[in-house]
Amino acid sequence: MPTRSAPSLSTGARVYLRSPRRADATPFLAAARSSRALHASWVRAPLTTDAFAAYVARFGRRRAAAPAHVGYLALDRTDEAPVGVFNFSEIVRGAFQSAYLGYYGFRSHAGRGLMKEALALALDAAYGPLALHRVEVNVQPGNVRSIGLVESMGFTDEGFSRRYLRIAGRWRDHRRFAMLADDWRALRRCLGKPTGRPAGPPRSSP
Repeated sequence: MPTRSAPSLSTGARVYLRSPRRADATPFLAAARSSRALHASWVRAPLTTDAFAAYVARFGRRRAAAPAHVGYLALDRTDEAPVGVFNFSEIVRGAFQSAYLGYYGFRSHAGRGLMKEALALALDAAYGPLALHRVEVNVQPGNVRSIGLVESMGFTDEGFSRRYLRIAGRWRDHRRFAMLADDWRALRRCLGKPTGRPAGPPRSSP
């Protein structure tokens, strides 16, 4: 079971976020393997030790000041069990300040609202420590749960992309959703909820 020796990046009432580490392999892979039916053709989580190591190498804590990929594990505060994953990819700086967000939850924690809480923390990180202006999420039209999640969080539906991504051997259509930093700050004020407690930017991998 993972320990909390690494600092959390943002903490909520029931979950907290931190960068993935190699030491997370055993609980992560167990959760991913038990969630294959839930993930179906929507997403391909790492299922082997090598695949997880490659994931950590790409999305884990970095020495670089401006990494192109940043990943967060969402963990249950009560037992440290993996709840889900949030990956910011293709982070572009300069005039764009944008990234793509991919995410998935694990079966053992499905239906408890933890992914919604964790997504709010991930957006706090996106518009806080990561200093992004725009976050885009692409969801397959049949993934009703995922669409419901981003719509409930206030993302704007920006259109439809035909045969957008190759997943599980097929080019699949996607719906595009996006949120701007101003949108999120306004939503947070409207809900009267503070942002998560960020603990600083990602540190280098052990």
